[in-house]
Amino acid sequence: MTQQRPRRGKPSLLGWLLHALRLVRDYAAHKRDARAVSHDLAAHALPAVIRRESAEELFAALARAAAVTSGSEREAEGAGGDGLSDEERALIHRIRHETELANVNNVTRTEAYRAVYHRMPELHWALLAHVVSRNGGWNMTDLQGELLPELLDEESRLHTFILLERINALIFHDAYPQLLLYEASRKEGRDLSPLLPAFGVSRFMPPVWAHYWERRDPVLLTTALIVNEQHVIEAPLVQSDYFKAHVTKRLPFLMQIPLQTNTVVLPYGSPLDAGGEMQLAGLVLEQFSSLYERIEFGKSLYAILLRVPEVMQGVLAFVRGVHHTGSRADYAPHLFAKEREAFERDAAYEERLAGCSLIQGAKKLLSPELAAAWPNVPVAIPERSDWLRDPKAVAGYFEELPLPAIFEITFEHCMAFNKLELAVQAKQRFGGNGKRR
Repeated sequence: MTQQRPRRGKPSLLGWLLHALRLVRDYAAHKRDARAVSHDLAAHALPAVIRRESAEELFAALARAAAVTSGSEREAEGAGGDGLSDEERALIHRIRHETELANVNNVTRTEAYRAVYHRMPELHWALLAHVVSRNGGWNMTDLQGELLPELLDEESRLHTFILLERINALIFHDAYPQLLLYEASRKEGRDLSPLLPAFGVSRFMPPVWAHYWERRDPVLLTTALIVNEQHVIEAPLVQSDYFKAHVTKRLPFLMQIPLQTNTVVLPYGSPLDAGGEMQLAGLVLEQFSSLYERIEFGKSLYAILLRVPEVMQGVLAFVRGVHHTGSRADYAPHLFAKEREAFERDAAYEERLAGCSLIQGAKKLLSPELAAAWPNVPVAIPERSDWLRDPKAVAGYFEELPLPAIFEITFEHCMAFNKLELAVQAKQRFGGNGKRR
């Protein structure tokens, strides 16, 4: 029989204040350490630039394509299949079917990206999409985990899950056919990017893939895919009236910025290794609603992954060795458990974390697998139009690929959960009933 912890009352005000002061002190000290570690890692950084001549060629091709082909002509060609061979129609049908099969939930999408990268490692974006999609799954399960249900009501958590799920699904719906079509191009030995309109892809992407087929510039291709994916979700999801009303403009979502739960981590060291410690590179997205910030955020993540050998090697080892389940126990099994340990239902939440470690005797935080947290929901692809209006408007994203000054965020990420603990205790002390759900 599992032993239950004794009942506790609300945390004392003095205890809560001491906890808060410790967090402030530790955060300042470890921020300096993170800068130093980032500096040391950056000392080994590889060069990676967006070549100006390559970008100029791409935008010249975009200008020519815009002048030659109107949107209505492209839609008619893609929808009706005029001029397509039987083999091309069969290929389009197969890719649509494979996309539908893989676009079931976050776990299936994440695995699909991983499989594409291992078949075609020249597609850097597939690896980036895989690790970002892992983070998407962790954010989804956080909503049913140990801490956020104490701070967010059920309706808020459901709407946030739906937004995360639809973003994940829409990006996959748009990008995965592009990856599969390139794979088919490799097999046939010819560029099949003219077939992209059949998948509803922006007219921005066929010239991008045609340019990649000729120049084999993975940095330009990855940058273009980052720009495209964030534009794809901007109007129908991020700026939609529905999600503004129910998620992005509501206080619980806005509070995630100071709590730093909107972090993307790249695990490059694991406590699963013999004698190893959890090591996380990554960044915190400060302004989710800003298209510009999301694109620059994606580019910075790509720079970390591509340019820092220790991070790339560690991420690849993690990706190969750890199956994605949606639980944060995938990368931090010393802090998180996939199933809840027994607790006293009337007990107040007790402090468990001390930085990146558990307090002696404390139970691990619940972080369920996706399948236990949320059921599969039907994929709902919103109505959307081609986001591209003027190629010159996105040309500024193709000028540089800088490495952030601080990107080692192991302790900062741990501090996010320490701060969530503090918020839970504050709610129990000042505004809640102190009972576990």
